[in-house]
Amino acid sequence: MNVIRFADLVAQGHVAGQRVFIRADLNVPLDDAGHITEDTRIRASVPCIEMALKAGAAVMVTSHLGRPTEGEFKPEDSLAPVAKRLSELLGREVKLLSGWVDGVDVAPGEVVLLENCRVNKGEKKNNPELAKKMAALCDIYVNDAFGTAHRAEGTTYGIAEYAKVACAGPLLAAEIDAITQALAQPKRPLVAIVAGSKVSTKLTILQSLAEKVDGLVVGGGIANTFMLAAGLKIGKSLAEPALTDEALAVMAAMKARGAEVPIPVDVVCAKTFAADAPATVKAATEVADDDLILDIGPKTAALLADRLKAAGTIVWNGPVGVFEFDAFAHGTETIARAIANSDAFSIAGGGDTLAAIAKYGIEKDVGYISTGGGAFLEVLEGKTLPAFEILSKRAQG
Repeated sequence: MNVIRFADLVAQGHVAGQRVFIRADLNVPLDDAGHITEDTRIRASVPCIEMALKAGAAVMVTSHLGRPTEGEFKPEDSLAPVAKRLSELLGREVKLLSGWVDGVDVAPGEVVLLENCRVNKGEKKNNPELAKKMAALCDIYVNDAFGTAHRAEGTTYGIAEYAKVACAGPLLAAEIDAITQALAQPKRPLVAIVAGSKVSTKLTILQSLAEKVDGLVVGGGIANTFMLAAGLKIGKSLAEPALTDEALAVMAAMKARGAEVPIPVDVVCAKTFAADAPATVKAATEVADDDLILDIGPKTAALLADRLKAAGTIVWNGPVGVFEFDAFAHGTETIARAIANSDAFSIAGGGDTLAAIAKYGIEKDVGYISTGGGAFLEVLEGKTLPAFEILSKRAQG
C-alpha cells in the first residue's frame, strides 16, 4: 500500500517550521478517580511526537477518550490525565487546549494536546465543515492511530481529505507494513489462528481467511461449533449449533484449495466453569453429555505446535482455551510458545491475545503485535480501512 510516511518527510527536511497535526490513539483506561491504569497507547504515541519536535515542527496532538456526547464536554471526558502522563514521558510541559477548532497557538519546537476530539460536533459523522476547519490548523496531517483506522471520522478521515499533506505516522506505517507482510505478500505456509467464544462474531473473518491461508486453526467456542459440524459430541460446551452449516462451508472452501481446518483430537473438560474445577483430558470422541470443553488437549496442542513451527507466516487472533484458569491454559501456552519459537513472521492482535502474550512473556518473540482491536479484525475480514484508503488516495496526489 502506497502512503506518504511522516518519517520520510522528516528525512527530506520538509517538517521544520511546519504546523503538524497528529491524530494519536490516547484512549487509555481510567479508574473511578480518573487515574490512568494502563498507559501502553500513550507510550506508543511518543516516538511520532518526538520525531516531529526534533524536526522543528509546531506540534498539535489530539485523540478521543471514552465515549463523550458530541457538543457536551464533561470533566470525565477530559484528556487532562493524558496531558500529565505525556508531559512526564516527553520531559516537558504539554498544555491541554480546549475549544481549539477555530485556532491553535503553538510555536515551532512546542507541543500542545488538543482536548478530546469526539466532543466536537460532527466528529463521528465526519462533517465536512469541521474537517476543513481542522485541516486549516496545519500544514501536515499525521495519522498515527491504527486503533481508529476502521472509522471514517473527522480526525481520522475528513481532515486527511483537506489537509495540504496527509501522511502515516510511524505506528500506522508499521501496522501497514506488518499487515502487508502477513496477508498481502505472505511467506508460506500461512497459518491463521482464530479463536473466540462465537463463530457469529468471527464468521466473516473465517470466510475471508479460508480463501487465503494454508491452515486455519480454530479455538474456544468457535472450535466447539466446528467439532459439532464434524459430527463430534461436545456435551454442554459453548457453541452455536445453528452455524454448523457455515462451519462446514469454511472447511469445504479450505479443502477445495488443498488446505484444512484441523479439528481437535483431544480436549480438556470440566463439569463446571470455574478456576478450581477438576480438569480431565479426553479424546474428542469421548466427551460426555455433562462435559464442558475448556481447552484443546495435549495431543492437539502438540500437532498444532508442529504446524506453527513449520509455518512461514502466522496470524494470531484469540486464545484457544480459557487461559485465565491455569488448569485450562496449557493449549494457549503451547500455541504461544510455538509461535515464539517459530522462524515464521508472526502478527498478533486482539485484547485477549495480547493478554496471553503478556502472561507468557513472549512479546519480543512475536514479529508484530497490533494495537488496534476492531481495526485488526476488519483487516482480517479483508476490508480496506478508511484511514488507509484516504492516505493512499492522498499519496497518489
